[in-house]
Amino acid sequence: MGSCLCGSVKFEVRPPFSAFRYCHCSRCRKASGSAHAANIFVPQGQFAWLSGEGLVNHYKLPTAKTFAVSFCTRCGSRVPHLIHERQEYLIPAGLLDEDPVSRPQNIIFWGSRAPWYVEPQEIPKFDERP
Repeated sequence: MGSCLCGSVKFEVRPPFSAFRYCHCSRCRKASGSAHAANIFVPQGQFAWLSGEGLVNHYKLPTAKTFAVSFCTRCGSRVPHLIHERQEYLIPAGLLDEDPVSRPQNIIFWGSRAPWYVEPQEIPKFDERP
């Protein structure tokens, strides 16, 4: 199960995943507002909307062949969207309400990573704000 920040959009996803990866491309960085996106992919038949599908808005980048994002119109959280060309759903991994058990398999567009990105093992970590 997964949901947006406000909980209005809810969905169910059934493993196994087609892929789970971090993407460092400039489009994913812009869409996520972060150093990378953590995306899970599942065949269309393994995904179902539970509530709030009518609150989902979709933006397809006009200059890209396949890049798009969907988001909750109440809270702005990115939400899953169908990649029509592949009949797969892209699910932002941070939306999952429980541990998906699977872990990312790879990192793509590493050469496009942000110049300010520092790998996590290289910086201090805190359980809460320092």
